[in-house]
Amino acid sequence: MDNAHNAPTPPSRAEFHQANQARAQVDAQRLLAAKAELGGRWLSWVAAELYTLKPAAYVQMVRRELERLSR
Repeated sequence: MDNAHNAPTPPSRAEFHQANQARAQVDAQRLLAAKAELGGRWLSWVAAELYTLKPAAYVQMVRRELERLSR
């Protein structure tokens, strides 16, 4: 029997976004909150933190939230 046909379909991009938006906002706020404390080390620290997040689509969501919150 072919298991490929039984595998669940991955969520659509919109479903993924909706399911993870609140968590991405929390992560972005957490990262931004450390900016004052870390000063000049903040950017490299954020890069390292983002590197630990998965999947790539989620990392992009957090980056967009960071950008939005930084305006």
